[in-house]
Formats: sequence, structure tokens, C-alpha cells
Amino acid sequence: MFITLEGPDGSGKTSQVNDLADYLRTLERNVYVTREPGGSPISTQVRAILMDLDNKAMHPRTETLLFCAARAQHVEEVIRPHLAAGEIVLCDRYADSTLAYQGYGHGNDLDDLRTLLDFTTGGLKPNLTILFDISSEDGLKRRRTGGGEWNRLDDYALAFHRKVRQGYHALASQEPDRWATIDASCCPEDVQAELRRVITDRL
Repeated sequence: MFITLEGPDGSGKTSQVNDLADYLRTLERNVYVTREPGGSPISTQVRAILMDLDNKAMHPRTETLLFCAARAQHVEEVIRPHLAAGEIVLCDRYADSTLAYQGYGHGNDLDDLRTLLDFTTGGLKPNLTILFDISSEDGLKRRRTGGGEWNRLDDYALAFHRKVRQGYHALASQEPDRWATIDASCCPEDVQAELRRVITDRL
């Protein structure tokens, strides 16, 4: 089973995914955790370019293609082999991030992006995608005060992040059977409980 976690910056996906994996292992499931951009040595090198604050001159099309390059390597080197081995793959971000950020956020043509993503992933789609929903203002506040990495995408204007969040809601409404939305503004314990409930129902 291929499960992806999506959401605006600061929604808390990354801090929840390992606890979720540990829970699924208590159910005697084999679980592999990965993330995008990154997840493999080559993809991690591309991530460094994408996230570097020194690269603010990067054009949105360049950004899109670099994300897709990292994803193509990640899918073939990591995700497909683990799925073929019968594992549950939990991925912190995947192709929907490109539609939300580079599509709705930057205004790139969504049909063009979907064609590109189909090529990039070889048609591999998640069985379940969970949207961690939080306001753009609260998410960015978490990012600033959380002590983690503040990267080039975080540094975009608030208006951009609002478009991204609206994009996620649009994507979820288009495929309600694949998406589940949880309130990521709650305390971490409540978010984890809801996350476990949603995934256990699907399993």
C-alpha cells in the first residue's frame, strides 16, 4: 500500500510520520518511511539545490523540473522496490505537492503538470493521500518558531502559501476516494490519533 502525506508548510507531516510507522509496525505491518524531495542519494542532492535560500532566482519551470527529476529517481530506486516487496510505503510529500505548489502556487498549467507527473512517476499513484490541513499563517508561524530548516520554499510570500492550501483543497475535492483530510491545527496527540484512525479504516 502506498500512502502519501501532504499539506502546507508547517502542517506537521514530518513530525508525525515516524510515530505512525511505529504504530503500523505494532499491527505487524512492514513499513518503509521516505520523503520528497529526497529519499535516495541522487534525489537528496537535488533537494539541496531546491531548498537552498541562495537559489531564490530559480524560475518556477526550473523548480518544477528539478522536483520531477528527484521524484523520478526516488520512484524507481526506492518506492517501487519497497512496494514490490509487499511493504507499506509512507511518503512525506509526492506528486500532489507539485500540483499544489508549482501548479496552484506558481500558476503553471495543471494539465501540463499532470502529463509531466505521469511521465515522472511512470503512472504510480498513491492508494491513500492524507491532507494535513492548517492555515497558511499558522503553518508558517510553526516553521519560524519550530527550530527546523527554513528553506527557499518557506520563504515565498504568504499569498503563495495561501494559493497552495487552496490548491490542496481543490485536489482533495476532485478525488475524494483517495484523499482524507485531517485538522493539523490540533495538538500532536490528537492529530496522531486521527491519522491512525484514518489509515486503520483503509487497511
